[in-house]
Amino acid sequence: MIFAADLDRTLMYSKRAITELGEPKELDLTPVEKKDGSWVAYMTTASFQALKELSRQHLFVPVTTRTTEQYYRFVIFPEEISIKYAITSNGANILCRGIPLEEWSEHINTRLQSESISQAELLSILHGAGFHFDGQMRHAGKQFFYYILNNLPSASDKKVINELVGKYGWRISLQGRKLYFIPQAINKGSALEYICNHEGMKAIAGAGDSILDWDFLQNCQYRFVPRHGELAGELTTTKFTLTKKYGVSAGDEILQQFLKLLPLKT
Repeated sequence: MIFAADLDRTLMYSKRAITELGEPKELDLTPVEKKDGSWVAYMTTASFQALKELSRQHLFVPVTTRTTEQYYRFVIFPEEISIKYAITSNGANILCRGIPLEEWSEHINTRLQSESISQAELLSILHGAGFHFDGQMRHAGKQFFYYILNNLPSASDKKVINELVGKYGWRISLQGRKLYFIPQAINKGSALEYICNHEGMKAIAGAGDSILDWDFLQNCQYRFVPRHGELAGELTTTKFTLTKKYGVSAGDEILQQFLKLLPLKT
């Protein structure tokens, strides 16, 4: 069986996310991500042990909007938890034993050329429409870009921006202070479907906090959404389970729910 989950603000939490969403004093935390020699992200110790148990029994697939280089900072993969597949760059890359699958990368590049305009063209259109973003701009390779914002857009502006970029094969997602601009051809759902077909297995359960995660959650029989996430406030469907808890405790709740599903399917 396949279990798939987003990482940031779903299973794993940066120091900033823990501060913003609230840190339960009674829970022990285990560090999972190292940057420049320092620990920068955590899971609850119970979550970490649950993920190890899940990965021993079944195929766990991390699914992240992070670039491949940023994903490698999660030192628990594969030092402590063996992972066969990982989806990075929002689905632009599929890693097998840590190595990008060239067949998938070529497929994505072909779709990008035919289905969306370039980053430079999109930025020109946004600026021409009067949209200028207060924050640092970052590029995720050649696939997409995002802003780390000082001020968040209003709900009405967010809607207008999404409608505008949608005309050119792009979409947006606001995750914390990060506003992502991503081509529609790049999505986590297509990447997970490729893995499922390749393995001849179904995705039993998935978890994610952002609109970008709904692409792959639709492939899953059971869907879990952190109560604090973007997705919880945007979805009009009820075909998912909202966590009772917020923040890092939501990650613990999700993995405990994953483990409960094992006896039902084995």
